Amino acid sequence: MLLEDVVILRRCIVKCRHHWFTCLGCCLGMLAVLLPVARGADESAIRTAIAEASAFLIDQGQAADGGFSTQAGPAVTALAVTALVKTGTPVDSPAVQKGIDYLLRFKQADGGIYPPDSFVSNYETSIALVALAACNLDGRYDETVKAAQAFVKGLQWDDGEGKGSADPAYGGAGYGRKGRPDLSNTSFLIEALRSVGTGADDPAIQRALVFVSRTQNLEGSHNQLPFPAKNPDGGFYYTPAAGGESQAGTTPEGGLRSYGSMTYAGLKSMIFAGLTKDDPRVKAAVAWLAKHYTFTENPGLGDAGLYYYFQTAAKALDTLGEETFTDSAGVNHAWRSELADAIIARQQPDGSWVNSNPRWMEGDPNLVTSYTLLALASCLPKPPAAQ
Repeated sequence: MLLEDVVILRRCIVKCRHHWFTCLGCCLGMLAVLLPVARGADESAIRTAIAEASAFLIDQGQAADGGFSTQAGPAVTALAVTALVKTGTPVDSPAVQKGIDYLLRFKQADGGIYPPDSFVSNYETSIALVALAACNLDGRYDETVKAAQAFVKGLQWDDGEGKGSADPAYGGAGYGRKGRPDLSNTSFLIEALRSVGTGADDPAIQRALVFVSRTQNLEGSHNQLPFPAKNPDGGFYYTPAAGGESQAGTTPEGGLRSYGSMTYAGLKSMIFAGLTKDDPRVKAAVAWLAKHYTFTENPGLGDAGLYYYFQTAAKALDTLGEETFTDSAGVNHAWRSELADAIIARQQPDGSWVNSNPRWMEGDPNLVTSYTLLALASCLPKPPAAQ
């Protein structure tokens, strides 16, 4: 809110203090006009946080060989490169080019982008694909992208494994070669394929949608597994494969508990796979998120995976295409501003972010700062045409 607007509002209140009820409509009307200005003012704070975080990654996070947290292989480097480009660092900047050059050292003959001894080749290649797509403005990486795309499709569970489409693993992707599939890795696969131009009707994405639908606690023609009957809340859990698992544990009835990061991952994946807001699966996911709307924790897991939750929530809400999100109490939230506020309040003095709970590598500031930049990219106000 601009200073002159505050002064005018205060004058109005003082002048009408003896007729407060009559003035209430005037003040509320003024606030309705001024609030969009207040939301827009957040952009400068977001851009300041982005600039400080980008400087941290480039000056302190990047190694001389161009990688980030290289002990973890190419994955953190791919996330960092994508985060920098998505938040405004030029593709041809030295930091981005060094990062891409580092990634390309891991190209394998089978098209994957991973170290030879990797157990997480799907995860690494999918994230690398997103980074290459963000930097492939002139088609310079077309051949690499094509080969990597074929590689990750080949790792998906399809009719060649298990019991075919009846298998709970069908359509999913795990960390590596035909490893047990899970929703997190499957959502990375879907996002990677969509980022390089794969259509929602592509067979690989439609197979993935089968798996995603089975990770939702929603009974119906798309999910006839036993888990949703024991916890029919519409949220998502980690995997229905190999007996099923939720990182949030089980209900007393033996159901798999839904939690925030996987429910946002499920929502984003369903929309990427072509489902509309009217689809019962999308409606159920949105309803669960409305009951658990918060940016103070990862619902169901507390502070575990908090920054993964932030970036997944931001991408999902951005993909949903609404500027506000209505919670179960009927309150409309300007989610971009609220998420940005929650993120910026946690920024370290050196510009980075780090989770005090180190589960899932969130003790690594390079990883967490990359997650956070990806979230902030979705928090920036959208131009009217995009809205």
